Amino acid sequence: QVQLVESGGGVVQAGDSLRLSCLASGRTLSRYTVGWVRQAPGKEREYVAAIRWSAGSTYYEGSVKDRFTMSRDKAENTLFLQMNNLKPEDTAVYYCAAGIHSGDYYHTHNDQWDYWGQGTQVSVSS
Repeated sequence: QVQLVESGGGVVQAGDSLRLSCLASGRTLSRYTVGWVRQAPGKEREYVAAIRWSAGSTYYEGSVKDRFTMSRDKAENTLFLQMNNLKPEDTAVYYCAAGIHSGDYYHTHNDQWDYWGQGTQVSVSS
């Protein structure tokens, strides 16, 4: 089992920045991809970004690629998502997720992550 706990969400204005954190515990993450998925009100969950934990390979959804940066602290088992130039359309609950497949796989199989966190709310006002 992998437990995931997100933090760092909040209410900001358009153009502001936030950094989300995801603390993982349980199994070693060396064979996992860990990523971020968001869900806006009334919409399906949307893939945001993912990282292959051991190799560091990253994958980003197109609309966030130039604004969001993902990183990890392997020693602390923590994943980060630095979000810059936030837009109202970024408003959503952001979930941390982990799974054994590649980040590319989850881009088209977003509902098949093995583990999920409880989510953290990000609200961006215009």
